[in-house]
This record gives sequence, C-alpha cells and structure tokens, in this order.
Amino acid sequence: MNSPINRTHRTAGVSIRSYHWCTMLRVVLGLLAVALYIYFIIDVARTPKAQARTLPKWLWLLLVIVLPLIGGAIWLLLGKTWPEGGAFRRKRGPVAPDDDPRFLRKLDDDVWSKKMRRRRGEAN
Repeated sequence: MNSPINRTHRTAGVSIRSYHWCTMLRVVLGLLAVALYIYFIIDVARTPKAQARTLPKWLWLLLVIVLPLIGGAIWLLLGKTWPEGGAFRRKRGPVAPDDDPRFLRKLDDDVWSKKMRRRRGEAN
C-alpha cells in the first residue's frame, strides 16, 4: 500500500515537489526585489543633494519609485557618486579612548607632568 506522503503526484507533467520548489524560488526572488527596492529608495533619500549626479535628487527619487528595479540600477550607474579609488570603507575615528592617539599622548603628558612635580617637590 502506498502512503499518500511518499507518492509523487504529477499534474500536467510537473511533480508537486518541483512545483513547491518553483513557488519557493518565486517568493525568495520577490523578497529580494522588495529589499532592493527599499534599499534604492533609502540610498537616494540619504544621499546629499550635492552628491546626486546628472539629475536633481527629487527626480532620482521619483525615477527609483516609479521604475523600481530599473530606476535603482540607473541610479547606481549614473546618479550615485562613488568614492575615489574604489574604497568603500567608511573612514572612522578612534572607537575607544585607548585607541585615540591624542588621548594616549595626553595621558603620557599627564603622567610625565605628575612625575616632574613630584621630583621638584611640588604639591599635586
């Protein structure tokens, strides 16, 4: 006796397993498209007006909204200003005080000053 779970049903030459796989692929691609659409809108909105090339920023935003994926691709190719040298890293300052060279220099200077005052017999 065949159990209904183990049977592969065929409908018009397509098995149920392949149908579910195709459905899952469509859902994943749809979610990816929505994520890209949201990214493009946020990227255009956060870009300063002076850094938008070829068109005004409001027109880029309208283009990305009206033509979701195509407008976003055009924005990346023609509208977005990319960093020189291809560097995508964000230049950051020191994260913690012990990583800041000025802070460390000040600590060294404070220790040195305190040591000199002690040698001269001055009060702290």
